[in-house]
Amino acid sequence: MRRIMGYAPANMKTKGQLESEISDAITRFEKDYMGRGPLETRTMLIEDMVVVRLRGVLTPAERQLTTTENPLEGLRLVKRMRMELIETARPLLDAVIEQITGSPVVSLHTDISVNTGERLIIFVLKEPPVY
Repeated sequence: MRRIMGYAPANMKTKGQLESEISDAITRFEKDYMGRGPLETRTMLIEDMVVVRLRGVLTPAERQLTTTENPLEGLRLVKRMRMELIETARPLLDAVIEQITGSPVVSLHTDISVNTGERLIIFVLKEPPVY
C-alpha cells in the first residue's frame, strides 16, 4: 500500500529507510563474505529493482592482480572469484532483500570494475516494494 494523501501506517517504512537498511545489509555481506567492506554503499529503489552501488570494494590483493604482466587475466580472475562468491551466497542475499522489501527476488545481476573499484548489484523483485 502506497502512502495516500500523506498517511502511512505506523509500521510502514519510507523509501529512504528501506534503501538504508539494504545498504547496511549489503555492507555487512561484503565484510563477512568478501573479506572487506566497501568505502561507500548507496541503494536506489527503482520500481521493481533494487540497485546497489558499492565504491572501494577491491582488496589490495585484487588490485595487485590487475597490475601484473597480464592485467586482463587478473581482471578475469577478480570478476570470476567475485561472481562465484556471490552465487554461493545468493540464497542468503535473496532472503535478506526479500525480508527488507517484502518481495521475492526474481533475478540478480552484478559486475565489478577493476578500474574504479566499483561494484553494482541489481536485484529484480517480483513486485515493487511497498513504502
